[in-house]
Amino acid sequence: MTIHEQAERPESGGSAIDTELERYFVDISVACPYGLGQRAVYHQALFPAIDDGTMGRLLANGYRRNGNCVYAMRCPTCHGCVPIRLRPEEFRPDRNQRRVRKKNSDVRAGVAPPAMTRENLALLDRFLRTRFPESRSTAEEYYSGFFITSISRCFEIRYRVKDRLIGVAIVDGSSRWLNAVYFYFDPDEGWRSPGTMNILYLINF
Repeated sequence: MTIHEQAERPESGGSAIDTELERYFVDISVACPYGLGQRAVYHQALFPAIDDGTMGRLLANGYRRNGNCVYAMRCPTCHGCVPIRLRPEEFRPDRNQRRVRKKNSDVRAGVAPPAMTRENLALLDRFLRTRFPESRSTAEEYYSGFFITSISRCFEIRYRVKDRLIGVAIVDGSSRWLNAVYFYFDPDEGWRSPGTMNILYLINF
């Protein structure tokens, strides 16, 4: 999910970028990572670094980040992966979102650089084993290959109840936009609707 502040509206079509950038992209076809039995097509490029303005344009047109790779989905028979863009000034929480905010009033957030701490890795490993029991990817691989990047400024938001870590958001950011790269949380805290809690926090970041 991407949060823009006074950003340009995305071009029609959702994934159009200019010719200068497009020449770096290739299409890669793989088995669907969500197990839908179809071919997934990643329209992607690898970059050593991207300035904030260019990254903002890519995000506004539906691109996402994985490590130093920027990609958009171009699957021929499925359109289930839909990037979401929000503008804080236009957002109004509904009743359910206000309820989520209230029941998480005891949660405190802190910002730090992405780090493979023992605490972070233990929480991510538990999250992955619960959500994706068939996956062979480790928590360390998620950090080194997915979360950490040199493309843009990346940081973590760590959510705690007292001293206990209950969730971590991986976020890219500039003065004009935030990009929610990934969020993992304690499976026992699902009653808090932690994904919604995280988005509500980012909107007001």
